[in-house]
Amino acid sequence: MEENNIILTIKSLSKYFGALKAVDEVSFEVKRGEILGLIGPNGAGKTTITNVVTGTYPKTSGSVIFEDTDISNLKPYQIARKGLTRTFQVVKPLIGMTVEENVLVGSLYGRDKRNTDMKNASKRAREIIKLVGLESKKDSLVSDITLPDLKKMEFARVLAMEPEVLFLDEVMAGLNPAEVEEASILVKRVRREKELTIVYIEHIMKAVMGISDRIVVLHHGRKIVEGTPQEVVNNSAVIEAYLGKRYAKEVNNEG
Repeated sequence: MEENNIILTIKSLSKYFGALKAVDEVSFEVKRGEILGLIGPNGAGKTTITNVVTGTYPKTSGSVIFEDTDISNLKPYQIARKGLTRTFQVVKPLIGMTVEENVLVGSLYGRDKRNTDMKNASKRAREIIKLVGLESKKDSLVSDITLPDLKKMEFARVLAMEPEVLFLDEVMAGLNPAEVEEASILVKRVRREKELTIVYIEHIMKAVMGISDRIVVLHHGRKIVEGTPQEVVNNSAVIEAYLGKRYAKEVNNEG
């Protein structure tokens, strides 16, 4: 991964809801091929940034530059077709359809409409289903599978869109420790095999530390720290944001 190979630039991005500054002048860059962790306590602004970057919410100010193009005024489907996609905190399956049919939708309506031919789209969907380990569930209705499998299905559906950059919004939520470990391994393997760039949104620090190359920490809508996992975990501002001022003072005194 080249040091200056930037694929996505978030520049002075803000999103206000009336007087509430959900995202306030946040800037960071994402390098091609990396996993960037975007973390912070609940309410820090992580999902709001994701919604603005992917076009769900209009920005208040700032810009989002994806591969040298300002996408901050585009619609979600236009952004997705350029190669920037996302999952959701709450899984959004297409009810009444099978796992394979859900993934097929992603294949048909993905980047640049590459798989509009049904035969090619179906082949692509089956390949992705195998990649995420859902072959045995491909004919199951999405209403009949478990939460971990639903999360794999949604991951497969966005992968079938052939993205270059993928925002994963709290994909570990609701999973037990063994399932978290399995999901982490899957994300790292898919990143490697598909040469993806991933922005990994999470509020549980432990879940993101072992998977990220770099981490950006948000608190009350602002960026407070950016660095390697080791730099972030030992930063007093991060400790304070997660555990409170009193605990941060105790840690500093012990140091």
